[in-house]
Amino acid sequence: QVQLVESGGGLVQPGGSLRLSCAASGSIPSIYTMGWYRQPPGKERELVASITSGGSTNYAASVKGRFTISGDNVKNVMWLQMNTLKPDDTAVYYCNLHYFRPAGAHLQEHNWWGQGTRVSVSS
Repeated sequence: QVQLVESGGGLVQPGGSLRLSCAASGSIPSIYTMGWYRQPPGKERELVASITSGGSTNYAASVKGRFTISGDNVKNVMWLQMNTLKPDDTAVYYCNLHYFRPAGAHLQEHNWWGQGTRVSVSS
């Protein structure tokens, strides 16, 4: 079992900043990908940014240059620093942990989600 707990959401004015945190606990393998997804009101969930256990990062075009993802493999914590926030960034932000584990002769895919934290950007 894995638990993901997000924190750091809130209400911020356009141009402001927020820092989201995701703390992971449980049986976490050494190779994984963690990511932040968001679901704006009335829209589908979308990938915001991801980071592998090796430190490689990936960003959605809409947040590149404004958001920074980082993580601590020892403490199993991930952060998303969000700067120059826009009203379009308003969404519920979810933490995700994705990995594969051997299951007999195959690899079983595991996907875990946090409960989400709401970010509202408005004046």
